[in-house]
Amino acid sequence: MAQPASAWDQHPEPLAPDSAPVPAYGTGSLADLLPTLAAGMAVPDMTATIRELTPADRNCVFLIDGLGWEQLKAHPDEAPFMTSLLSSSRGGTGQPLTTGFPATTATSLASVGTGLPPGAHGLPGYTVRNPDTGELMNQLRWQPWTSPAAWQPYPTVFQLADRAGVHAAQVSAPTFENTPLTKVALSGGTFHGRLTGEDRMDLAAEQLAAGDRSLVYTYYAEVDGAGHRFGVDSDTWRGRLMYVDRLVQRLAEQLPPRTALYVTADHGMIDVPFDEQHRIDFDEDWELRAGVALLGGEGRARHVYAVPGASNDVLTCWREVIGEQFWVASRDEAIAAGWFGPPDRVERRVYDRIGDVVAAARDDVLIIASEREPKESAMVGNHGSMTPAEQLVPLLEVRS
Repeated sequence: MAQPASAWDQHPEPLAPDSAPVPAYGTGSLADLLPTLAAGMAVPDMTATIRELTPADRNCVFLIDGLGWEQLKAHPDEAPFMTSLLSSSRGGTGQPLTTGFPATTATSLASVGTGLPPGAHGLPGYTVRNPDTGELMNQLRWQPWTSPAAWQPYPTVFQLADRAGVHAAQVSAPTFENTPLTKVALSGGTFHGRLTGEDRMDLAAEQLAAGDRSLVYTYYAEVDGAGHRFGVDSDTWRGRLMYVDRLVQRLAEQLPPRTALYVTADHGMIDVPFDEQHRIDFDEDWELRAGVALLGGEGRARHVYAVPGASNDVLTCWREVIGEQFWVASRDEAIAAGWFGPPDRVERRVYDRIGDVVAAARDDVLIIASEREPKESAMVGNHGSMTPAEQLVPLLEVRS
């Protein structure tokens, strides 16, 4: 008579790629925001897909790097003004958007600025393989350098708005003015560099008033930096949130007539404990390294590039080793499941930038690479995957 299997003998099935909570492309993702606003200003070829938003003559997007919807809702005392915008009591409305996959800055900023999903704009991760060179390319730092126009050939919504006679402007830190990421994702109209947050808010208000129809973007980075270094519940992170909450209020109180201000973010963040259970080190794990030529992406959203002929073996191994904690998919499975946008929007030039295997964390775990990526491996706060803490970002509205 057969004995019942013990818990040690049971092998739960790996997470299915199509069970991942994919972003709301086409109805409620970051890529839908600017086209919706531009459509409301009669910019040609733009479509309003976020139906809850009412058109305005002047629109401002204030993007706070690293401020997820869940983190904002968990800290009402540190962000009283933005918290007030979660309801209509202050004349605004609040709802979450999804970032797109992966939930990382380069991908999200490209989605915001182009109005396209990652499979179309072509920035599908923190680091991805350049098919022309075989090297990993860091799309945030743009290293090694490659032609921005070849890597991302589509016009931004700001460029299209500018051509349509809308006053388009970006107000950000001066160091971002000529970066390749800015050129492919956020250029169009005029760029205005200001060092302090207060100066950015004041100038954003001036730029909104500069046209009868205006589209203005402004940005604050330090919430993200504090989260990476100290964690999303640290005193430092809370202090950054308090500061940026005052910036949002400062800008909201200066809006010219007929303006809509939208406060959003590029991703959320979670803290991951520093132990071997939560931080799996690729550089010390021979099973995960077997057959792998390049490890791309980041700890919670990995692009894995196999040596020729080994992609199926790598997929099988990664599913066996981490498949209960990560959604692990082949490139084709991830595309078919809609991770990078509607499958028919994933372009041929982008296809080979995506890993042969793609792994997205469900649990509070990381695939670190302590030798290859020492700085990234030491971060407290992390992001990239499709969990609500990373995917959901606020969309807060103030109208004048």
